[in-house]
Amino acid sequence: MKRYPLLLLLPLLLFVSCKEDKKADDKIQYHGGTADLSCFISIGNSLTAGYANGSLYRSGQENSYPNILAKQFALAGGGKFVQPLLPGEAGWPQRKLVLSQQTDCSGKQYDAPVNYSGADDTQGSSDNIAALGPFNNLGIPGVRCVDLSLGGYVTLNYYAKRMFSQPNVPLMSLIPQSRATFFSVWLGGNDVLGYATNGGAGAVSGTALDDISPLAYFTANYDTLINRLTANGAKGILMTIPDITQIPFFTTLQPEGLQLNQQEADALNQYYQGTNISFTTGGNYYVIADEDAPNGKRKMQPGEYLLLTLPIDSLTCGHWGQTTPIPDEYVLTAAEVDNIDNAIAGFNQVIIKAADKHHLALLDATAYLQTIANGLDVNGLHFDSRFITGGVFSLDGIHLTPRGYALLANRMIQAINAFYHGNIPEATVADYPEGF
Repeated sequence: MKRYPLLLLLPLLLFVSCKEDKKADDKIQYHGGTADLSCFISIGNSLTAGYANGSLYRSGQENSYPNILAKQFALAGGGKFVQPLLPGEAGWPQRKLVLSQQTDCSGKQYDAPVNYSGADDTQGSSDNIAALGPFNNLGIPGVRCVDLSLGGYVTLNYYAKRMFSQPNVPLMSLIPQSRATFFSVWLGGNDVLGYATNGGAGAVSGTALDDISPLAYFTANYDTLINRLTANGAKGILMTIPDITQIPFFTTLQPEGLQLNQQEADALNQYYQGTNISFTTGGNYYVIADEDAPNGKRKMQPGEYLLLTLPIDSLTCGHWGQTTPIPDEYVLTAAEVDNIDNAIAGFNQVIIKAADKHHLALLDATAYLQTIANGLDVNGLHFDSRFITGGVFSLDGIHLTPRGYALLANRMIQAINAFYHGNIPEATVADYPEGF
């Protein structure tokens, strides 16, 4: 049984509050161009909610990219932006990750994420707070695009229960109640992410959490969502799904990371004598379990990935990847990567067509992720996509740091300004904390 290690995913939709909160500075000609920013809502997943370090907590929500956008929009005619804030910092329902020095089974010290062990300040987190809305940040961890039309979904999601007073109403049915003049939508990542973070355990087209969502269901829900959001003339920005295999959750542990000296290589060659598995001095690909391979095991290949959830001590001292094959739930094979790539390509075509049909701004998230991978310098700070040291991704290897969210907000502002001929100011990334 494969694990589903990280709860991610998508949006829910409520009444929206948009009374004016902050007027633009009359001395600076900031404006949204042809976009009316007076009532902004953001629809998306855990990334939209401000999820970070493996959990949701108040400061993460306060540093979410929609809230950063709203602060910049306020200088260009934007209105009040209300979020469903949690009461504490410990992380809810699971504790957030913090960075701590650890010692592995060989005695080597290293920095690694561990669960927060401080005071529990999460009392009241599960209370329904619908009366505090309407909310503008409608990012809900746990939701897939294919869940939007599912009746009773609210009763299944911790975060949705906090925000909705009508638990049996499908999420999609609440969208016409939106009074938004401008919106952002970043959906679809979770329609493939469960499959990926479980090492390809699910079906290629199914409705379980570790399945890749059926393209037909995704298309129907996404098109319905955008049709409803634009029905009253609202404008917005859509975001495509990035190549998720290029985030630290999949790229931190190197498949060719088995370092051997001559004696170790000789011993393994003796162990695998009579098979097609062999080793040399230096870096070698790990051995993994594969039911289709001879004797159910083989070496990894280029283009395959180890998951960040793989127990390090098992690699270091338990001989995983050597005499003991790494279990399938910690590996994405080339075939599974192809399934992911094909699904994302199909979902992105739906998103791109919707942006073109409704004349909406579009952000290519894959291109943006490549920009991060190449490295960039902003406000005297360097950023890249490395785990922990890169400054963009938080300790779960999937979600962003406050500065990572600020970088994303700025890229969105650039796309909005270019498409709607606006002059919205960008956020100062250095003003946001590192996040761990």
